[in-house]
Amino acid sequence: MRRRVLVVEDNPANSELLCDWLEAEGIEAVPAENLEQAFAALKNQQPDAVLLDVQLETEDGLSLAAWMRKEPVFRSISVIAVTAHAMVTDQERIIRAGCDVCISKPVDFKVLRVELRRWMEHGAKLQREDANHAEISTTKR
Repeated sequence: MRRRVLVVEDNPANSELLCDWLEAEGIEAVPAENLEQAFAALKNQQPDAVLLDVQLETEDGLSLAAWMRKEPVFRSISVIAVTAHAMVTDQERIIRAGCDVCISKPVDFKVLRVELRRWMEHGAKLQREDANHAEISTTKR
């Protein structure tokens, strides 16, 4: 099954670059230019990961990560922040908000490849554990 990544990025050039790169990697890219589109995309078809621009034009991208961590159905989806805000204090804030890792812009695609694979596998492992836990809970009834 082909992996799917939601790309939340309001800059059209950055979004196109990320989506083209993902497609070249054999990963389906689902673009969203704002939080409304991102929420709709998440609810429509769950991705394996989210590439999240932290500072959207008029919105705080981190609110999406924070919301996902509170929602059981989305909690195991990996969120990778892609941001120009790469100071250590920014990175700490980004991780506390619910992102798994922070990658600086301009994106080093070798780093992104490693982190994306790592975190998609981590998310898949969490989903399997959640499914096993749900199965055990159902069986005990």
